[in-house]
Amino acid sequence: MVAKTPTRQVGLARALSKLGYCSRANAAELIRAGRVSLNGKILRNPEAPVSVKHDQIAVYKKVVEPQNRIYLMLNKPRGLVTTASDEKGRQTVYAMLSTCSAQITSLSDKNLPWVAPVGRLDKASEGLLLLTNDSEWAARITAPETHLDKTYHVQVGAVADEEFIQALVRGVRAKNGEVLRVKQARRLRAGQKNCWLEIILDEGKNRQIRRMLEAMGVEVLRLVRVAVGPLLLGNLAKGGCRSLTGDEKRMLDRAAGEKT
Repeated sequence: MVAKTPTRQVGLARALSKLGYCSRANAAELIRAGRVSLNGKILRNPEAPVSVKHDQIAVYKKVVEPQNRIYLMLNKPRGLVTTASDEKGRQTVYAMLSTCSAQITSLSDKNLPWVAPVGRLDKASEGLLLLTNDSEWAARITAPETHLDKTYHVQVGAVADEEFIQALVRGVRAKNGEVLRVKQARRLRAGQKNCWLEIILDEGKNRQIRRMLEAMGVEVLRLVRVAVGPLLLGNLAKGGCRSLTGDEKRMLDRAAGEKT
């Protein structure tokens, strides 16, 4: 007699995230508030074990069905925060997403379901930002061990020479004592008092480029992410948003080490 393979179970909050309903944090809030039922029974434990394939999860008494997977790229303008809501009332990247629903052919009702940013760009930074409702894919793309390159064009208030460039690669001690390095750096063009650099990170840390340049006494005038792995921002208009093509998604998967 062949033994049955045990059904893989995950926590209830994670299950809602895997189904593309909302973030795990939002799911935990709904669960603790008694808004979520499992097979008809209200549960308040976000870590309650669940089989996504076999159990029935409902929110506000409505059964949650798996959402179509959505993979978006946004050209984030400066001045927006990369979060769903902001306690200070600042405008968020979600203000830009209303332009996306009409461009997603899988959405017959033109209503964009929940998506979350894949990584972050701070308020003053701009450029390529990925968003998805596929939480496991987002985790692979952002995992430090993936070492997926992120390419930035940075305008600085100085004319960088070769020694400056090499210092970025060798490592710069930030104000908190941490030594930060870039994978690659080069000067793109220069004026009399400032220049543009291309900087590539393969293990980005919070505000890494800004912290490095601050420690070197150099002002960042603009910081634009122009690529994530092989995916280029290209000519996507500022504030514009569109779905990734199938080829772009597969290209990112291969770069992140996933077999396709």
